[in-house]
Amino acid sequence: MLLPVPLLLNDYQQFMLNLILIYVPVGIGFNIVLGNLGLLAFSNVAYFGLGAYTSGILMAQFALPWFVTLLPVIAVGACAGCIAGFPALRGVRLFYLAIMTLAFGELMRWLYIRWESVTGGSMGMVVPPSAFPLDTDLHRFYVFLAIAVLSIIATHRLLRSRFGRAFEAIRGNEIAAAAMGIHTDRLILLGFAWDGALTAIAGAMLAISIGHITPDSFDLNQLIVQFAIVMVGGLGSLAGSVIGAVIITALPQFFISFPGFQELAFGVMIVLIILFLPHGLAGLIAKPIPSLRQRFHYD
Repeated sequence: MLLPVPLLLNDYQQFMLNLILIYVPVGIGFNIVLGNLGLLAFSNVAYFGLGAYTSGILMAQFALPWFVTLLPVIAVGACAGCIAGFPALRGVRLFYLAIMTLAFGELMRWLYIRWESVTGGSMGMVVPPSAFPLDTDLHRFYVFLAIAVLSIIATHRLLRSRFGRAFEAIRGNEIAAAAMGIHTDRLILLGFAWDGALTAIAGAMLAISIGHITPDSFDLNQLIVQFAIVMVGGLGSLAGSVIGAVIITALPQFFISFPGFQELAFGVMIVLIILFLPHGLAGLIAKPIPSLRQRFHYD
């Protein structure tokens, strides 16, 4: 259904549509940890940056095609997810876990700045252009769309499997889940690794899309955007992750002619969602249609 859409868009609109597709895996991965596992962890921006820099470095210094860099990107993202999830295995929860994972993201940004010989330091690095099918935004759209769809399908199957049901058990009561024989430590690491892999892929997509990455692209503002995607779409909702990616990415464009109103509209929307729509926009859509509740929200 989306295949003919690019034919109706100009170059800027095409770029924004690609950006929405980039944030779909980000929202899906982040929601696994925040919504399905119920853990307050903010290391997502670290995976995003690692994916972008890993892909960029492999392309710039080793002349590898972008598609070839995806396997190392997935491995790096999954490993970073396991590292970020390690404090959770030691019983760290709530705001303590949030602070530790937030520090992990800032540590990665410090690494991007200091490792100038590889990352280009604070000035960032140029990502080499790619050949077909990644040479234009139009061509990248179809590649990004395929990745976004695969992310949705794979995560849907994960959540419908025994692993997904175990995630919900851990979110409900971790001690009771462990008493029932669920290996909570392994599943927590699986959730973090899944988040890290998906978000790192999105980082690689961002790198090839914008062609120049800097440490400032992966700061606290980026984390706020990703957190908003999950909250606005709906915690624990796969469909909500997609809805949140669309809304949060597209909303600022409606206020581009009104400087200052972008931040105001962004903040007001998040506050209203938290106060009046605890299940996000996905919950609002599914509420009047019982058949959609289980599909739109996992609880």
